[in-house]
Order: sequence, then C-alpha cells, then structure tokens
Amino acid sequence: MKILLLCNKSPWPPLEGGPIAMNAMVTGLTKAGHQVKVLAVNSNKYSVSEQAIPEDYRQQTGIEFTFIDLAIKPWPAFLNLFSGSSYHVDRFISHNFEDALTKILTKEKFDIIQFETLFTSPYLSLIRRLSDAKVVLRAHNIEHRIWQRIASGCYNPFRKFYLSHLTRTLRRYEIKILNEVDGIIAITGKDADFFRSVAPATPVIDIPFGINAADNNNILVPEHKQTQLTLFHLGSMNWVPNQEGIRWFTSKVWPQISRKYPELRFHLAGREMPGWLKKMKIPGIIIDGEVPDAKAYMQAHDIMIVPLFSGSGIRIKIIEGMLAGKTIITTSIGAEGIACKNDEHLLIAEDAEGFINAIEKCLKTPAIINDLGINARNLVKSAHDNVRLMQKISDFYDQIRG
Repeated sequence: MKILLLCNKSPWPPLEGGPIAMNAMVTGLTKAGHQVKVLAVNSNKYSVSEQAIPEDYRQQTGIEFTFIDLAIKPWPAFLNLFSGSSYHVDRFISHNFEDALTKILTKEKFDIIQFETLFTSPYLSLIRRLSDAKVVLRAHNIEHRIWQRIASGCYNPFRKFYLSHLTRTLRRYEIKILNEVDGIIAITGKDADFFRSVAPATPVIDIPFGINAADNNNILVPEHKQTQLTLFHLGSMNWVPNQEGIRWFTSKVWPQISRKYPELRFHLAGREMPGWLKKMKIPGIIIDGEVPDAKAYMQAHDIMIVPLFSGSGIRIKIIEGMLAGKTIITTSIGAEGIACKNDEHLLIAEDAEGFINAIEKCLKTPAIINDLGINARNLVKSAHDNVRLMQKISDFYDQIRG
C-alpha cells in the first residue's frame, strides 16, 4: 500500500515521545513492505534541519517539511475565549501546509492517509476533495483528557476557567473528527474504548508503541550495583504534564527523601528545561538538560522517576526505560496503556508517601531492581514487537479499505 503520514513533528530524529512513536510507525510500515511518504510540521517548538536527516531516510520517506509558528500568542489566545474553535488545533492551520499537501495529493495517489495525532486533522476536508484514500487517525492520546486533568488540578480561578474552556473546545473538535475519519488507531485499549463510545460507527483498533526487539538484543539488564544508586527523570520538559510532575516531586517528595538519604542524587534530563527548573538550587538535584544519547543516559542511572498526574495515551519513555531494564516508579496514570503489574514490572505510587516508600524499597533491597528490570524488559519485548504490530495495522488498513 501507498501511505501518506501527516506528522505534527518530524519523526526524525526520534528524541522524544511523539517523534519516537512516529518513527517506529515509519520504519515499521516500510519494513512491512508499504511505500511511505511523510509530510511533517517544522516549528519553533520542535525544529529539525532537513540536511541533518540521513540521506537513506529522506529517500525512503520522501520527507517534506512545512514551517508553522506554534508560539502561543496572547491576543489570539484571549480572543479564542469568544470562539467555539479549539485554540490547540487552530495553531496548526497553515496556508503553507495546505499548499504543500495540495501539491502532494495532486501529484500522487495514496491508499491510506494517516493523521499522526489529532493536530494534523484540520486538513481532512482538503483530503476528501483531492483524494479517495481512506483516512486514519492515529491517536497518540485522548487529547482533551490531558487538559481536563490539568484543569482539574489547577487552583488559580482564572487559569482554571481558561483551561476548562480549552478542554471543552478541544473535546468538541476531537469527537467531531473521530466520527469523520475512516478508522482510528488508538495507542492503548483504554483509549480505544473511549473512541468506540463516542464514535460507534468508526472502526477502531488499539496498537501500542512498537520497538524493534531484534535491534535491542545487545541491551543488558545491569546487575544491581553496590555503590550508591541514583534516581533520574528523562522527558521533554516543554510538555505540561512533565513539568507538573517534576514540580510536585521536587517540592513534595525530594525534601523528605533527601533528608533521610543525603548522599542520594536525582538527575533531570530532557529537552527545553524551563527557567524555574534551571534556576532551582536544591541539594542533590542535578540538572543535566538535553542529553545526546537517551539510552546511554538510562544505562548510567538506576531508578526512573515518572510522577505523572495528567496525560493520556502511553508514556513512550517508560516503555524505553523498561526495555533498558530500568526500575520505574510512576503513578497509575503514568502506567496507563502498559500491560504491567505493580511490584512485578514496575512500582506504582499515587502520592508523596507512596513515592518515598517505593524509593526506600529499592534503596534497602537493591536486588529488587534487577528483578523488576528483567521482568519489565521481557514484557516489552513480547508485547511491543513492532513487526507483529505492523502486521495488525496492515490488516486494519485492509479492513477499512474493504
């Protein structure tokens, strides 16, 4: 099949959750024998140099970019209060992207056109005019649910009001699109159940994030070490749920655990560290910023802290951490969409006391780290094998094409 992927970010380089998931889709579909073309947004929030993309990747995907300024502009954001449209989605509407897509659809015919995330879907009507391809939404999250959770945890009245407005308009738009596409690929079973409930006539399948298990056989689960263990967090810090979680952990959990274990260190890595985090001077917390090799960074540390209280979909960095044999301490929201069991594949905590207890459990019985790492790695290799998942997606494409 000939497949056009419309991406809200470049799938290459795969350095954060969205691009990692999209790159796995690109490479997986290609290895499955499909012809893949990519049109991606390049933005001030996630900028990629086309020349930096490997030549074979460019030839394989015919990747094209269109720049969209995604900076939040105060006046349009304010005026959106008096509009029924979604400000989150409106920012992705661009004449340049529309022109690029028009040229592609005028020159080439596709069997499947796939929106990678909801934010490339404003071009659905254009696609319907110019192509008879089946249109699929690959939903990385239930997008409005992320903002619903953020709004529910907000105590500033004006901010809560505005976030609730953003949630309502995004939900309305999201449900509209779910009922207009020809198929939905959810990233978790829980998300798929929601999509079926609000779009009962649209075919839905749940396909988790895939990894190439054969490419990761050289990763060894490290034996627990006798020296001081280290905590770490690795994630894009321009994502609101990550900022929320780290702010909470550094204020509610770290002071207590650091008093009991003053030699313990907590390393923070990721793109676009916010100013408040860079300026933070808390003993034992080390800001490493963006790192060149996520896998090497994970292998250098022991216990992965993922304090998420909002968000949706699946946390790809947790999947990567499990594949690397790391001990993960996260919330039930962080573990959503992963077929894992608490105390067998990772540790789940819901509040400060729970996180402190989980960390202490690892510090006092470091052999647990080895057991959790082995179990986590085996789970990911069996449940997230990209070859098998791409076959399921191919079958789904055949189904909706009739």
